[in-house]
Amino acid sequence: MSDEIRYRGRLVTPDDVIFIKRLIAAHPGLSRRALSVKLCEAWNWLQPNGLLRDMVARGLLLQLHRNGLIELPAKKKSPLNNVVRHRRPETVPFLQWDPLEGPLSAIRPLEVRQVRRSPEEGLFNSLIQTHHYLGYTRPVGEHLKYLIWARGVPIACMTWSSAPRHIGVRDRFIGWTQELRRRNVHLVAYNTRFLILPWARVPHLASHILGLIARRISADWEELYQHPILFLETFVDPERFRGTCYRAANWVFLGVTTGRGKADQTHKPNRSIKEVLGYPLVPDFRSRLGAP
Repeated sequence: MSDEIRYRGRLVTPDDVIFIKRLIAAHPGLSRRALSVKLCEAWNWLQPNGLLRDMVARGLLLQLHRNGLIELPAKKKSPLNNVVRHRRPETVPFLQWDPLEGPLSAIRPLEVRQVRRSPEEGLFNSLIQTHHYLGYTRPVGEHLKYLIWARGVPIACMTWSSAPRHIGVRDRFIGWTQELRRRNVHLVAYNTRFLILPWARVPHLASHILGLIARRISADWEELYQHPILFLETFVDPERFRGTCYRAANWVFLGVTTGRGKADQTHKPNRSIKEVLGYPLVPDFRSRLGAP
């Protein structure tokens, strides 16, 4: 190995590869999973919530193995593929509620429930799969799911997940260098799904929900993942939407994406251009995110 490589934000040097080879040789009976745990313990490779990054370490070991840089022990188990294990939820077109119409004042206060790891998560997933134009996909990394109710009727669904690592307009708005972004991007949450259910016909409902979530998401995130959230972001497809509810909730237009995606190798647009909007949760978000 002549050059350093980077994997999931960590620089892996030739000396690191030598260390991993010695770790494998020192524990000949360990499985690949156990070796990834040993590596995390040796490197003190932790998630922001203090847990080991053993899944990331396992991916690094597999990449080095496939590149011929290390020799992993034979697999002891072949776990079920995530695509099979996490099947998409069933659609529920028969599950309908009576229309909820009228002014926002008539249905307040709304009930906001964080349903990640709760009995209502299945209902949430099915509503997204049935009524959102993108359907349901399992969020990546840390994530929360909110189901909003009014008068005993579910009226909206919202998913937040770990932010994409590379968003140029966001990083420039915050003032991040590459190193600061790698260190602090876990403090940003990304709104991946926002659905007002079709039977809820209430003016200004979406922007009101955005305000409710902004006031509680950091505490909810800290309860589940042991760190706060300081900045929110989302993408808006201008060919479909204008992002009116975000702008009404005082979100800031940051710029547009390059349209190249995270796996780009051609440096040419290969997908639609999205608008990027952001919302700071604290006044001193730049300094707390590490920017000068």
